[in-house]
Amino acid sequence: MQTTKPQVTIVNADGLILGRMASVIAKKLLNGEKVIVVNAEKAVLSGKRKSKVAEAKEFLEVGSPGRGPFHYRQPDRILRKTVRGMLPFKQSKGKMAYNRLKVFIGVPEALQSQQMITLEEAQAAKLKGPYFTLGELAKEIGWKSE
Repeated sequence: MQTTKPQVTIVNADGLILGRMASVIAKKLLNGEKVIVVNAEKAVLSGKRKSKVAEAKEFLEVGSPGRGPFHYRQPDRILRKTVRGMLPFKQSKGKMAYNRLKVFIGVPEALQSQQMITLEEAQAAKLKGPYFTLGELAKEIGWKSE
């Protein structure tokens, strides 16, 4: 039996709509590809900033600090959690797919020379209403960036 090395896809999240990008990434992960997402803080959320921040802050109040559920404030963790929500995580194939995902804030030095793709179906240029970046949301809810 011959084992094949999974294909690695590097996605530049700069200017991509979070939900649409996450659904495409989830599909790639379920098909057996490894996916690396860079520039997570530059992904875009559609809607008015004030209402989305209020919604996120309300979500953060759920649970207890000692026992969970634990809510992340870093953009890379928020993006990972969004993709996880689109995977059948309670099944083994969903867990294995989730383990093939890596998300970075910015572009790591090791990946700067690599070929990166952008997902045409998730471009923020299609948005006609208000939008803002995931990094801006993260700072509003308490992310202490470097």
